[in-house]
Amino acid sequence: MKNLLPDWAHPWIDVITLGLQIALIVFAALLLRALLNRFINRLGADKHLPLEMVVGSRRLSSVLIFGAALLLVLDRLGVSGMVLWTAFTGFAAVAAVAFFAAWSVLSNIFCALLIYTTRPFGLHDHVELLESGDKPGLGGEVMDINLIYTTLKELPPEGGEPSWLRVPNSLFFQRMMRLRTKEPVVRSLLD
Repeated sequence: MKNLLPDWAHPWIDVITLGLQIALIVFAALLLRALLNRFINRLGADKHLPLEMVVGSRRLSSVLIFGAALLLVLDRLGVSGMVLWTAFTGFAAVAAVAFFAAWSVLSNIFCALLIYTTRPFGLHDHVELLESGDKPGLGGEVMDINLIYTTLKELPPEGGEPSWLRVPNSLFFQRMMRLRTKEPVVRSLLD
């Protein structure tokens, strides 16, 4: 095969071979993806599968095919599978620790999103978080709702200076809540 190439191409034979191998891997991945997508579309039409299942199956198969193709290309370029596995597991461990450390913050942000969309209470409503049904708990007038805390203005019984409570948003979904409001109790985001 080397004899069929011109003399100027002899120093480049390894690069050309590698380029052709990578091109063949990419072409095979694209062809396999097209065939698999066509099969999934036909199966979905024949079996009357929901569109979400068909689209999800096509996306999953594409991710798996291109992931395998990427690993094959990296292998052809000389990257060891052990190095990739070590890097992936190291990254996953760091991400797991970071996610665990940020869990309470993420929980409060998600609960703020739920408060904004489901609107169990609004500004200037009087809410009380109950420890149990018979004991009073944290309570006051809602003055502010942000991503992490809901600020309550608590009035002392003897008319002294009000105090401000910053209650994590997740507590509104972990405890029973008593609501005192003049507004309709059932509200939605579209009201």
